[in-house]
Amino acid sequence: MTSLLLINPNTTQSITDLVLKTAKRFASKGTSLRAITGAFGPRYIASRAAYAVAGHAALDAFANDRGRKDAVVLACFGDPGLAALKEVSPVPVVGMADASILQACAIGHRFSIVTGGERWQSMLEEFVASHGLASRLASVRTVAPTGADIARNPKAAMALLAKGCNACVREDGADVVILGGAGLAGLAAKLKDQVDAPLLDGVACAISMAEGLAKQRPAKAAKGALAKPAPVDSVNLSKGLSKLLGSP
Repeated sequence: MTSLLLINPNTTQSITDLVLKTAKRFASKGTSLRAITGAFGPRYIASRAAYAVAGHAALDAFANDRGRKDAVVLACFGDPGLAALKEVSPVPVVGMADASILQACAIGHRFSIVTGGERWQSMLEEFVASHGLASRLASVRTVAPTGADIARNPKAAMALLAKGCNACVREDGADVVILGGAGLAGLAAKLKDQVDAPLLDGVACAISMAEGLAKQRPAKAAKGALAKPAPVDSVNLSKGLSKLLGSP
């Protein structure tokens, strides 16, 4: 049986529950899922400052988890702490945004992202550019409600999300649209018949990629940028994170 750990670096348990519920719909029959929530930080990430704190929370959650895992899913679109998790984890780590943009490129030439919260537009444009895929990005469109707002009342945002997705196709030239955000988990299935292009769910993309990598069991890098880092002398970290970083 494949065992996946989902880490929600937000501190809102209802978002973790939503992501886990959605993941169970897309996971294979032989996949076991566990989900944990960040112990500190923002209730929902909607700024660069919150994003930075969430990266720490994601590392802390990973370090203090003692359960079995064949792969890890960073269950926050935008993937705070993803590179750091890949550096310290002996098993594959997959981010929702990372998996989504790679799978979108496999389906079409140009993709768009639709999410909640105005500030995410520039943050996600920078994220895509950091992956060398700026030329493949048709657009990032946001709706006024944040992902947290949408999670609380998804019905109120459905028309806005459908309008944004179709604008990506009709006005921006997207071949594929990604519905991004942990708070939007599961909504792509409800909206896909209203959108004029393939619509991807970030959770579904991450789960499928994590399952595939877990089955391959790739070796941990012994050298290079993502090899295990040298021990770090640190103060005031949690016991688990201090141990993970090798602090004496």
